[in-house]
Amino acid sequence: MSQPEGSAASPLAIRAIDVIRKKRDGRELSRQEIEYLVRAYTGGDIPDYQVSAWLMAVILRGLSKAETSWLTDAMLRSGDVLDLSEFVAKKVDKHSTGGVGDKTSLILAPLAAAGGLIVPMISGRGLAHTGGTLDKLESIPGFNVNLSVFQFRGVLEACGCAMIGQTAEIAPADRKLYALRDVTATVESPYLICASIMSKKLAEGIDGLVLDVKTGSGAFMKEEKDAAFLAELMVETGERMGKSVVALITDMDQPLGLKIGNSLEVMESIEILRGHGPADLRDLCLELGAWMFYLGAKATSPSEGKVLATHLLESRQALEKFRRMVSLQGGDQAIVDDPGLLSQARHTLEVVSPASGFVSAIACEAVGTAGVILGGGRERKEDSVDPSVGIVLHRKVGDKVSSGGPLYTVHYNDETRAARAADLLGNSFQIAATPPVVRPLVHRVIRGSGGA
Repeated sequence: MSQPEGSAASPLAIRAIDVIRKKRDGRELSRQEIEYLVRAYTGGDIPDYQVSAWLMAVILRGLSKAETSWLTDAMLRSGDVLDLSEFVAKKVDKHSTGGVGDKTSLILAPLAAAGGLIVPMISGRGLAHTGGTLDKLESIPGFNVNLSVFQFRGVLEACGCAMIGQTAEIAPADRKLYALRDVTATVESPYLICASIMSKKLAEGIDGLVLDVKTGSGAFMKEEKDAAFLAELMVETGERMGKSVVALITDMDQPLGLKIGNSLEVMESIEILRGHGPADLRDLCLELGAWMFYLGAKATSPSEGKVLATHLLESRQALEKFRRMVSLQGGDQAIVDDPGLLSQARHTLEVVSPASGFVSAIACEAVGTAGVILGGGRERKEDSVDPSVGIVLHRKVGDKVSSGGPLYTVHYNDETRAARAADLLGNSFQIAATPPVVRPLVHRVIRGSGGA
């Protein structure tokens, strides 16, 4: 007698070719079949070419919500899952899908810790035109993002937050599958993106997760409907696995804040932690922090959480948490009082507006790519990152500008790189006679079963 679609099969009866064929034909895989595929591939028992075929079947046929949660769980369980039960406070993290000038993690980890949460943040490096949290942190002299799990726990115990890179023990299936996806044109599947992100985040041993899903010209998800679909998928997957998850769909049609580049973004993060800095970056940090406090039971509502977040910034309690974390992870805490100690580029070039009017649009992805060209990111996997280079904006979308007035300043060390970046930046700012309609920073909040 044939088995129902979702029923378990004996491990001895499962073959990779049958799993591939079943997904190729658009049928739902069982949890056991997915667990077998992930376990066998991670262990080297299934060749790349068979998993490549399965990945392409997923791209073409998709996964059900149940399959997505089973895949996430299998990838999560492929390595160590941190047990942070010794900490009484709620463990809450935040994840962004990536953008230009997005340095919110550097602000939110100490902000949430200052409010009594535990923030075990495992972050990544820059990808394509977007900056990476680890690259920003490593622009702080001495800062060590490669802590052992034992050291990670020690920093968490001492100050409530720690920020490191993915260890070899965390979700090894994700590292292997992602490398294969990268060379088989199977990166874009929202189901595979969801499993990749959520398996790493849930391996942190967290209770709650706030997702910042970017949409717009500088985001990976250009269309809001695609960003919303991914957000809903991640929220439901997290909830299926017993976690409290909320997603904010946020704007990335222009860079976040004014500074793009690793040292420059650390400087701007310190400005925010001092209670100053650009309004859009501050406002987004307060919104995300509000939800972190709500999920972590430090506030009875997001609005109450926002009041708490505002107080922690204005009182500089979050700044002191940042100072403590930097010191505990081997960084030079003097940069908190004197950000000028961070690496700075040898040359600057100010670019002015060709006309009077209003900034109507900024080609956000082009600005991010220009930062990479300057040396602030990697054009090839083996490239080193120059922490000092970047771009400082003097005008944002909606701002008035006069002919000959400053638009942005390029910080550079290499003339050839600067010339390439300038070519790309040349048409990135559009000037119009009338002010544009500026989109709200937060487009939607997605909770529960996908409801806004």
